[in-house]
Amino acid sequence: MAEHTIKMPDVGEGVAEAELVEWHVKIGDPVREDMVLAAVMTDKATVEIPSPVEGEISWLGAEIGDVVAVGAPLIRIKTAGEGDASGEESSEKVTPTPNPSPQGGGESETASPKPAKPSTVDPASPQQESAKTSAPPSPLWGGIKGGGRSLSTGAPRPEGEKPLASPAVRLRAKEAGIDLRQVAGSGPAGRIGHEDLDAFLSAGRSTSAQRGMSRNTEITEIKIVGLRRKIAEKMALAKRSIPHITYVEEIDVTALEELRGAMNAGKKPDQPKLTILPFLMRAMAKAIGEQPQINAIFDDEAGIIRQHGGIHIGIAAQTPTGLVVPVARHVEARDIWDCGAEVGRLAEAAKSGTASREELSGSTITITSLGAMGGIVTTPVINHPEVAIVGVNKMMMRPVWDGTQFIPRKMMNLSSSFDHRVIDGWDAARFIQRVKVLLETPALIFVD
Repeated sequence: MAEHTIKMPDVGEGVAEAELVEWHVKIGDPVREDMVLAAVMTDKATVEIPSPVEGEISWLGAEIGDVVAVGAPLIRIKTAGEGDASGEESSEKVTPTPNPSPQGGGESETASPKPAKPSTVDPASPQQESAKTSAPPSPLWGGIKGGGRSLSTGAPRPEGEKPLASPAVRLRAKEAGIDLRQVAGSGPAGRIGHEDLDAFLSAGRSTSAQRGMSRNTEITEIKIVGLRRKIAEKMALAKRSIPHITYVEEIDVTALEELRGAMNAGKKPDQPKLTILPFLMRAMAKAIGEQPQINAIFDDEAGIIRQHGGIHIGIAAQTPTGLVVPVARHVEARDIWDCGAEVGRLAEAAKSGTASREELSGSTITITSLGAMGGIVTTPVINHPEVAIVGVNKMMMRPVWDGTQFIPRKMMNLSSSFDHRVIDGWDAARFIQRVKVLLETPALIFVD
């Protein structure tokens, strides 16, 4: 038997190390050529590491969350033949998958690097070695046909055996109450895909174990790695370095909703369906024209405020793998329909994980929205190093006094935060009041 060593690949762009965010295999697993073994994440992208050979995993050189230097041994595979393969080809430059790291910030809804799984593998532990030699053959490989496995075999899995699945599949299973140990996977090494969940559900299988009223004393330790770690670092930096002032204002959007409904009813087939966001973007662009200091980046170290002429609005978006902020550039040059089309395009790219690094960076001010779950008031965290973020709360029908009687009106709060080092409370309030006027009298949005 020979042993093939796979080294941490060079992902290019001067990156000297990467964080291990996901293992797709464990010691003792058989692997085939081109099968994905692991995923690593840099500040710029997530990269999947495929197997260049066929064999059996004999050693894993890191745990999830570890930062590994480029060129360091990462995986060893037993292969047929004699001698030792250094795996030099594995340290050559690798083209990153289209899952850039976020220009983090904001908090709320629209890529997508893969998050870490809750449990980790200790490649050096004796338990792993003994499990490899003494445990019975895994049923994952019992029904392999043509690179996958039959849906009729392999489940349920033994207690403690972790099923292979992507973060999106795990999230869907969690939301549906499905125990993935009970699902047969048809992918390589028994990997579970969306089609396997569909087959499981269509078969009418039970989606959750009945626990009754028994006590649950389980404690699950989840290591913060990958995208979640970067979000945590970004939020901590924003709260640590930026003294926030949050200003909340109530907006009557009755007229705006009537206009939006009429525009959607009369739109052309090639025009997007308008949400409230394009109107808010245009209102912010007009208000920034009167207060350009709101559209700025604060360089803490240099002590310089960089006031931008171009209005690049980040749209904080929640995806299955975490929070990202795709950017609509030059909103000052876009009309309502163009803003709507761009928001739709960016939202789809973010959720599908195809947004480019350029589309996830370079914002000068951010909008955050929790949609229908927006609550009455939020305290949004500024997307560092910006100086302002505008938060959209949910729309509600409320009674409003018009001087003689209460009448029903559609109301919505804006909860907005500002960097109090460079934006005074008066200027923050004046900016939001101007946005309020534009949204409550939406015809003004279209007046140059």
